[in-house]
Amino acid sequence: MRTHRVDVLVVGGGAAGMAAAASAAREGAKTLLVEEGSRLGGVLDQCIHPGFGLHRYREELTGPEFAHRLREDLRGADVWTGQSLLEVEPGRPRARTVGAAGLVEIAAKAVVWAAGARERPLGALRVPGTRPAGIFVAGLAQRLVNIHGLLPGRRALVVGSGDIGLIMARRLHLEGVEVTGVVEIRPYPGGLLRNVVQCLDDFGIPLLLSHTVVEVHGRGRLSGVTLAEVDGSGIPRPETGRFVEVDTLIISVGLVPEVEGIPFAPRDPATGGLAASTRLQTPVPWLFAAGNCLAPFDLVDTVATLGERAGTAAARYARRGLSPAPTVALGRGPGVAVLVPSFLVPGEEVTLYLRASLPLAQARVTVGPDGFGRVVRGVRPAEMIEVRLSPEETKALARSRNVTVEVTTLR
Repeated sequence: MRTHRVDVLVVGGGAAGMAAAASAAREGAKTLLVEEGSRLGGVLDQCIHPGFGLHRYREELTGPEFAHRLREDLRGADVWTGQSLLEVEPGRPRARTVGAAGLVEIAAKAVVWAAGARERPLGALRVPGTRPAGIFVAGLAQRLVNIHGLLPGRRALVVGSGDIGLIMARRLHLEGVEVTGVVEIRPYPGGLLRNVVQCLDDFGIPLLLSHTVVEVHGRGRLSGVTLAEVDGSGIPRPETGRFVEVDTLIISVGLVPEVEGIPFAPRDPATGGLAASTRLQTPVPWLFAAGNCLAPFDLVDTVATLGERAGTAAARYARRGLSPAPTVALGRGPGVAVLVPSFLVPGEEVTLYLRASLPLAQARVTVGPDGFGRVVRGVRPAEMIEVRLSPEETKALARSRNVTVEVTTLR
């Protein structure tokens, strides 16, 4: 087994990984990006719809166009595709991968974990019934249609109103599939408002809120599902059940951060993603994280921005041997479902990314006992709220033992 030595190893060739590798190389670090797939880009190549790049490139791009821009920026870093990661050692930044050239040990000084997230399957919902053909997670259905030119079925129902589910409802409709509707267990949509309008309203596709699938039917091939309304606690009401004839079920019920390859790294209990500081440095000093392995983000532009920050921080750690900066833990207070980062570095500017627990017409985001924050209008759980804190504010927060972030309604 040969050993390959680098300053920074980046794991994952999606938006976060490409941006991290590019920024680490610009810092002068010897950088290697490893990707399991045959090419860089991750899921971007199958996202042929527009809506990417508005923040980063100031123009509207498709997923493949966004990935192409990131690949163009990727200069000075080595890239290995078709390389499966076997393990990262818990005690030091050393990894083992395998590919066409065989087994390789990579000795690094810092590692950026940018492995993204995976979709929750039907099994996560614990829906009773049979398990016939015709049930797909939304990402797989998207790949079948957009990459391979295959239709998953002729009459479909989408479970979950996450962005990819909304986009696939429109995509299937445009390809001639009868989309009977999108069902959502919560009383509000799970995806961006623009996607609800552009993907469902514009095409007359029904959105059934406070509904869920309570049984799957079919032998060999899916024949239909039983739908039911749910009460305020999300419990199905049996008397409302009705059979819907479909041959295809598309599951879009959220993403799970992909962190199984590094079981030694501390997690955020709310998301299951990696816990990281303002610098995107985890409590394991040589391990940095970026993108959807922290928490699922709604915009790929944000994912790429976090990748850049992680790559820069990892390169500086690797080349200068800097000790981790002192940090202050951030806690989720009332009204906050997701919060990134998990730790503040006092005296450094930071952008907090958070999701509210409930939709609110007008809310106030408060950070710490001194009430740093701002008023936000039109709060939706599907859309990340960004709160920027100045170096002076983070330094002041360091004087508090408990720094929590809250989202409260304003009347």
